[in-house]
Amino acid sequence: MEARITTLRELFQKDVRYLVPPFQRPYVWNQEEQWEPLWEDVRNTAERYLEALADADGQSAVAEAGTRVHFLGAVVAQQRLTSAAEIEARDVIDGQQRLTTLQLLIDAAQQAFEEKECTPQALRLGKLVLNDDVYIEGQSDLAFKIWPTTTDRDAFRQAMRNELPNEEYEESPIVQAHDFFREQIIEWIDESESLPQAAQALESVLTQLLRMVVIDLGHNDDPYVIFETLNARGTPLLDSDLIKNFLMYEANRADSSSLEIHGRHLQFFEDPWWRQEVRQGRLSRPRVDVFLNYWLVMNKREEVTATQVFPAFRDFAADSDSTVRQIAADLERISLTYRTLEETSDDSPLGRFLYNWRVMQAGVLSPVLMWLLSTPEVGADRLERSLRAIESYLLRRMVCRMTTRGYSQLTLALLGQLHADGPGQADETIIRHLAGQASEAYLWPDDSRLGDAFRSLPLYRLLTRARLRIVLEGVEGQLRTPLTEQSQPDRYLTIEHVMPQHWQQHWPLGIDGADSEATARRARMIHTVGNLTLVRQRLNTSVSNGPWVAKRDALAEHSVLFLNKDLLDHAGDEWDEAAIEERGRRLAALAAAAWPSADAV
Repeated sequence: MEARITTLRELFQKDVRYLVPPFQRPYVWNQEEQWEPLWEDVRNTAERYLEALADADGQSAVAEAGTRVHFLGAVVAQQRLTSAAEIEARDVIDGQQRLTTLQLLIDAAQQAFEEKECTPQALRLGKLVLNDDVYIEGQSDLAFKIWPTTTDRDAFRQAMRNELPNEEYEESPIVQAHDFFREQIIEWIDESESLPQAAQALESVLTQLLRMVVIDLGHNDDPYVIFETLNARGTPLLDSDLIKNFLMYEANRADSSSLEIHGRHLQFFEDPWWRQEVRQGRLSRPRVDVFLNYWLVMNKREEVTATQVFPAFRDFAADSDSTVRQIAADLERISLTYRTLEETSDDSPLGRFLYNWRVMQAGVLSPVLMWLLSTPEVGADRLERSLRAIESYLLRRMVCRMTTRGYSQLTLALLGQLHADGPGQADETIIRHLAGQASEAYLWPDDSRLGDAFRSLPLYRLLTRARLRIVLEGVEGQLRTPLTEQSQPDRYLTIEHVMPQHWQQHWPLGIDGADSEATARRARMIHTVGNLTLVRQRLNTSVSNGPWVAKRDALAEHSVLFLNKDLLDHAGDEWDEAAIEERGRRLAALAAAAWPSADAV
């Protein structure tokens, strides 16, 4: 057995086949839980590389050396016996989901580079996804570096062969992953200041700056014993256990009667709810440790990494003017606020904000929200205005596809400013700080940029369904009046394309427009907000791919949403690209009112 840290270039550049055994489960990763966090990590690493490249006066080797690498986890593979004439082969014992995703990501980047005529990068990445022809000998599937389990092979073949149509496999997670990464890469490249530098950065990340631990088993190693060992779960002490023991020890040392804090202030530590695993970025941690991490950030107003929670707490307690009892009491008090963030889901302004905030996965701002909600001096009106500003800022940046990489620094800056200005003007402090950001990493997008995103970006492909749904729900809420029986739409509605994704049968382009350019434009416009609405699942199923007349009549007869009333009020006898663009412009104006710009909040 050999364990080593390797780059993706070292892993995939040689001619090799990683074979997923047939008893392994099929590909199950999805956009919200895996693809999007992975892309965020790739994009953030690429942007760090670009900063390092500028500091290094364009010297790529120096930039790579100065960019922090990102670790992807571990893979376990076992060598197969092969002859000298055969291609090297390994069985994937653990990590097949990760390996498959990385191949889809690299191939999507290779295709995007081809489309953008970044030929050197496309050719080099091509060597990481396809084996040399000399080994294929008429068996075309031997070209692939990874060969998935039986049920996924057709979809994988379709996704990895760029020239093949994907319509038949649109529902396959493998094809959806490839399409997702390709869309994200093209969008990021298009928004970059320099196409050559963006291509260089992404290639460097995919080949050098992503690292994995590869455990390579020999022929005689027992893969099942090693697999069980790697996945064995002990019960290590949590940071919360260490902190609770520390507080009890310090309390007893100061005054043995103070041990009652265990029964009073620290009782919440014992609730099983707090020990449940929750996601924090790409990691899963016990909820109580996540809370303690955020509590420390809120109080110290400096970054505390997940691995330094207990040492940071110990240092904070040593330097604090507060007694152990006061620290324990504050933990108990703020724990109630944190539980409010996690559990509130009613139709109040706070409940709606927290629902949208959780969908946007902006947990990094938790310390700011904990401070706002636990500081009575802020007041109800200032709290509501503060939350409105934060939601507008986050949602506009999400829709405009702007980076989230700087949100941790933004959190620290906001906490520092709120501490300096005091709670009496919290809303003004937050609005002034967010509105004052000039760099792209922190900018609050204006109405013009929001409108451009609504009209031109294929947000159905770029956002998760949950995130896209809150955008449409916000527009629906803006259309409703104070006399409407229900202020917000039900959250079980599904997203429907007005012009369907499979439009060829009932939605012809026409003689003058049936060329590749018009087809490409339609393919992009179909996924913009102007072509999307909300319906019940049953109605979605009944009208999904039908002609416009049938869909229009069904919406008129069955839908009570203001979003669909507005659609029908402005739609004519035809639904085409012009109608989609016009509706996108109209919905953007409604979204701008629902989530006001910096000067209107």
